[in-house]
Amino acid sequence: MIEAYRSQGISFDSLGGRLGIDRRLSTVLGMGLWGNHVLPRLVDRALRTPEVNARRALVCAGLRGRVLEIGFGSGLNVRYYPEAVTEVLAIEPSNLAWRLAQPRIARSAYAVQRAGLDGQRLELDDESVDAVLSTYTLCSIPDIDTALAEVRRVLKPDGALHFLEHGLAPQPSVQQWQRRMQPIQWRLAGGCHLNRPIDVLIKRSGLKIDNLDLRYGSGPRWFSYLYRGRAVRP
Repeated sequence: MIEAYRSQGISFDSLGGRLGIDRRLSTVLGMGLWGNHVLPRLVDRALRTPEVNARRALVCAGLRGRVLEIGFGSGLNVRYYPEAVTEVLAIEPSNLAWRLAQPRIARSAYAVQRAGLDGQRLELDDESVDAVLSTYTLCSIPDIDTALAEVRRVLKPDGALHFLEHGLAPQPSVQQWQRRMQPIQWRLAGGCHLNRPIDVLIKRSGLKIDNLDLRYGSGPRWFSYLYRGRAVRP
């Protein structure tokens, strides 16, 4: 989270002033306390509601073989892996999220190993995984095009990316609110982008979307437009 702002040359004090965040909170954010110690716990709580869990089950259906999950987080998808999954490679930058995941991993029947920290630089061979899973992750990767190119590289031919993401809404009025809320969202939610056109980005990577469900979830419309689907490597 913090690195995402520094890479753009944005100081915490100046941005905090523009957003109405006082110096004390800016200092907490700048020290990494929020991003490293608070945000992973909030995400773990917020993204395991019955509604979100039902969507997790849907997007995990059809996973098989050796699966790469980018943005593994606290392991909220583990319970929904199908029996056809044989191995899970987890990409997760947060040490706290990885610790929170351990009880879920221990209860699962799958071999899960942490295979890296950065979805933009996968330390995996070309055409080495049968499927990739991404849930609520593509919004916060700084260089999304590089990350999706890496996904395409490691997928075997006919392998698939299963995705569940929030992003750009279709209505101009909602898009306007997404633009307004973007600076605050980016700062407080780990570099999250509210208005990425997820389907366009996936297609641009060379993957072919063969299933796509678009709809609003619960919550504010500027936050809750969802993309769920599957994209195959030709």
